[in-house]
Amino acid sequence: MENNVTILLFLPLFTILTTVAASNSSSSSCPINFTYVETFPWNTSSCTNPINKQPCCIALNTIFHIGLTQHLKETSLFQLPNENTSSTCLSDFQTKLKALSIDLSLVPFCFPNPSQFVTNSSTCAGIITTQDWEQKVDSVRLGPLYSYCKESLDDETRCQNCIASSFKVAFQLTSTNQNASVKECFSFASLYAAAVVNPQGASDATTIGCILRVPLNGEVTTKGSSKKRRKVVKLVFAVLGGMVGVVVIAFVVMVVYRKWDRRRKERVYYHREIENGVRNSVLPNTGAKWFHISELERATDRFSRRNMLGQGGDGVVYKGKLSDGTLVAIKENFNLESKGDEEFCYEVEIISKIKHRNLLALKGCCIASDDLKGKRRFLVYDFMPNGSLCYQLSLNVANRLTWPQRKNIIIDVAKGLAYLHYEIKPPIYHRDIKATNILLDSKMSAKLSDFGLAKEGSEEEQSHVTTKVAGTYGYVAPEYALYGQLTEKSDVYSFGIVILEIMSGRKVLDNLNSSADAITDWVWTLVESGKMVEVFDESIREGPEKVMERFVHVGMLCAHAVVALRPTIAEALKMLEGDTDVPKLPDRPVPLGHASFQSSLLHGLQGSGRSKAHVSS
Repeated sequence: MENNVTILLFLPLFTILTTVAASNSSSSSCPINFTYVETFPWNTSSCTNPINKQPCCIALNTIFHIGLTQHLKETSLFQLPNENTSSTCLSDFQTKLKALSIDLSLVPFCFPNPSQFVTNSSTCAGIITTQDWEQKVDSVRLGPLYSYCKESLDDETRCQNCIASSFKVAFQLTSTNQNASVKECFSFASLYAAAVVNPQGASDATTIGCILRVPLNGEVTTKGSSKKRRKVVKLVFAVLGGMVGVVVIAFVVMVVYRKWDRRRKERVYYHREIENGVRNSVLPNTGAKWFHISELERATDRFSRRNMLGQGGDGVVYKGKLSDGTLVAIKENFNLESKGDEEFCYEVEIISKIKHRNLLALKGCCIASDDLKGKRRFLVYDFMPNGSLCYQLSLNVANRLTWPQRKNIIIDVAKGLAYLHYEIKPPIYHRDIKATNILLDSKMSAKLSDFGLAKEGSEEEQSHVTTKVAGTYGYVAPEYALYGQLTEKSDVYSFGIVILEIMSGRKVLDNLNSSADAITDWVWTLVESGKMVEVFDESIREGPEKVMERFVHVGMLCAHAVVALRPTIAEALKMLEGDTDVPKLPDRPVPLGHASFQSSLLHGLQGSGRSKAHVSS
């Protein structure tokens, strides 16, 4: 009996050592059997003499991930152990494609970097094994992944819910890990759902078609407060032990004092040089007023908590009163050590360029440094007495926004966006349009605020991709969240979500964090069933029905999943003001993995006209 127990205790260790040894001995052999490439019922049409290779690359990537699913199920590893193994696997993969008469040059074109499939501690929050995944993924979000992805996925609604659950898990990982990207973590979530959650896994075409978005023959697949990082400098003074004599003590104290005083002067000079450098790097004609830190301290009662208006992942906002009686909102930026002064100067320059009644203008800024709190950077704006749109939508029914107020807010935001996209050269893409960033003045006029994530576009007709997606979950356009593709229509998507929030009184994040459908699906379901009136907030249902229907239709168009079917902001503004008719609503958006969605998305990105953004990661 004791011998049996000993064997059982050492068996796992023996298995691990055997696996490691086998891995080291054949580090360059591929652990994936690609026989399925020839037998799996995938649609090869996009790779048959393609003029545009990008659709084929998307298809080949999904086919390769079937093998990664098998690998994950067998080894608990999300990726391959090293670059040699990855290169060998790509070579084996290429050999199998040859049997299908697919041009072999497509593999090196679509996969120029074999290391993209190699285990890396910096990939998706450092997740390497399924054990890492289950430790880092919030159980609240992992639950829906099992609920929706475990059963058969031949039902379109269940497939869509499975993909949405994977998407939520990816956003959770990126919100708590700065080095994680939505695209990488969404890929890991899909592999986990196919290999671990769903019992059929890679053996079932419908399941793989849904989870990995593989195009099939004869059918289509269905498919923050960040941690504050501050550098705290602690001065440590050595305690002199023992008294050697009055003369010796006096001498030591004098030496220490002179040394400390010299370093203090050096720090003051250093901080002053930094501040002068920041001031000089901001364009001299921006018109921004430079406040001294003492002015802001007096205005906010030394940044008292009772004057705090709100706090987010990138800063905290205080209400202040200047010496001349002017009420202001003062935002102190966070994460200065990681972002650097370049981003602060860039934001000041962007805000200083804009002069429009529906955009919150910069009143001034302040830079300061001290030994205790390090460098500090502030932006000063006019105070908006009616708060944010998010706050107004949360009020009780008796104090709800009226229909004329909602209409004017929507048009105000559209005018502000049209100014950013068309009246400034190069155009500016806001990238974070949401209810909390729309502020209301004393007359309930809307002003778009918070340009910390704004990017200047390129005046050339080019398309560029960013690897660091910015924005807020629920408002981010799907093509931008999944593929990093940024255009003016990314802002249009967010604007469409805001329209639907205003018209319905529902908050998009409340819906996405619950078991209810996303606000877009909820609106489409009601409209298609002839229940348009149920979309309207109860407090405005006595308003002009036809006009309100027009606003909802424009919101649905703007928030359409397919880029090419969205209007530009200029077109949307004309529809809202009644200058042009609203076109017939296109078909309801399909799940993200739908093959027709990918085709339309690529078409939209290649032919969306003037507004191609050049964004650096």
